[in-house]
Amino acid sequence: MHSTRPAPAADRDPRRWVILGVICLAQLVVLLDNTVLNVAIPVLTTDLGASTADIQWMINAYALVQSGLLLTAGSLADRYGRKRLLMLGLVLFGAGSAWAAFAQDSAQLIAARAGMGVGGALLATTTLAVIMQVFDDDERPRAIGLWGAASSLGFAAGPLLGGALLDHFWWGSIFLINLPVALLGLLAVARLVPETKNPQGRRPDLIGAVLSTLGMVGVVYAIISGPEHGWTAPQVLLPAAVGAAALTAFVRWELHTPHPMLDMGFFTDRRFNGAVAGGLLVAFGMAGSLFLLTQHLQLVLGYDALQAGLRTAPLALTIVALNLAGVGAKLLAALGTARSIALGMTLLAAGLSAVAVGGSGPDAGYGGMLAGLLLMGAGIALAMPAMATAVMSSIPPAKAGAGAGVQGTLTEFGGGLGVAILGAVLGSRFASQLPAAITGTGSLDEALRDATTPQQAQQVHDAFADAVNTSQLIGAAAVFTGGLLAALLLHRADRKAAPHPHTPAPEPTTTA
Repeated sequence: MHSTRPAPAADRDPRRWVILGVICLAQLVVLLDNTVLNVAIPVLTTDLGASTADIQWMINAYALVQSGLLLTAGSLADRYGRKRLLMLGLVLFGAGSAWAAFAQDSAQLIAARAGMGVGGALLATTTLAVIMQVFDDDERPRAIGLWGAASSLGFAAGPLLGGALLDHFWWGSIFLINLPVALLGLLAVARLVPETKNPQGRRPDLIGAVLSTLGMVGVVYAIISGPEHGWTAPQVLLPAAVGAAALTAFVRWELHTPHPMLDMGFFTDRRFNGAVAGGLLVAFGMAGSLFLLTQHLQLVLGYDALQAGLRTAPLALTIVALNLAGVGAKLLAALGTARSIALGMTLLAAGLSAVAVGGSGPDAGYGGMLAGLLLMGAGIALAMPAMATAVMSSIPPAKAGAGAGVQGTLTEFGGGLGVAILGAVLGSRFASQLPAAITGTGSLDEALRDATTPQQAQQVHDAFADAVNTSQLIGAAAVFTGGLLAALLLHRADRKAAPHPHTPAPEPTTTA
């Protein structure tokens, strides 16, 4: 464990909150591009002649490249300097956005999105690593909470911003809007953010970087492709097997190389393991539930993408409001990490349950769903800063980039699992509830086309609503159980090492 004393107020960087604003702006634009493209699918199909496979790659190339490079990006930031890699990330992200905005065909847009994913991986890891260096123990939980609020706002605002731009401009505007943000961020980072790096200056772990990237890309690709092709399809099993083999080789290599990219000793720390478990489940619950909510709002209640986005916005807005008010940081100081995570995950599970019980079904109305979304937002606002702080407090300050890479990988992996697993539950339950005459249909649209009478169509709608209900309840149970497990691991770790601080002291700044 890494002990520290709170830094005197006089030692705090007077520009730290301005730096945080710059960091949050960079994080916001990264998360926006995870979801902004979804609303442009009909336009891209027409203007670029994109096929279904092209559209899938346009959406997935960004997330696939970003998730595959997170661990490598964090390690490179520790080795070569977090400020330097943050600026490089902004340049790559801006250049990729410009290329995407003026792409002439599907192949160019897919390649541009992959380039943006490289920049996004650098930004996602360096932003959190810089926060760990700039803020001391007392202020760091609130800073991480605001960083998390920017992430949540970006996730929810993507479809809304995309829909608004597409109402007035051509599809390239959803990428072009990134350019002034990237330029402003680049100038601000160059002027304000101090350079920090691992003072030991270890050699880069090239073999570890290749293995981790190959492993994460293979596994994430399988998770993305599974719901579409079926979990036993060769195009799913092969990348999953390659990814699992690469990750196994990565772990073996990291255990034996003298200069590991990721110190496997982190996983012997109960505090780290508890935070890892909780982080996975928050991402699991948030991404999986939003996937199910979108299905319900669009396919059952008949809203378009923009209307559905507006109705799920209270989730993100609750997270933003509570973190701006510092509620998560205050409760973390009052309750401690373990209790904060337990309470936050309980609220998240309660929200999922409220959506399932009060918000599912074509005649349920929006009130029950709204109550559930508000509970989910409160839970995430409380649990997210606590878990990010717990992850980073288990890692030496010199390896803050690697810790941020782990944190980002957890979010990507957990979110992918949430969509895949809860989506599989939804599909299985839906198929089992369909009338005998249309059993075996794989989607709601196909089932409705096969329905020959209004009564059968109503049965199809009821079957889908029931499947959403069941999936949400299963997600709630998983989040609640996992949250208690994470809290127990953290409680035992804190009790063993008491008194335990929230985070380690910042490492000395080294100027490149």
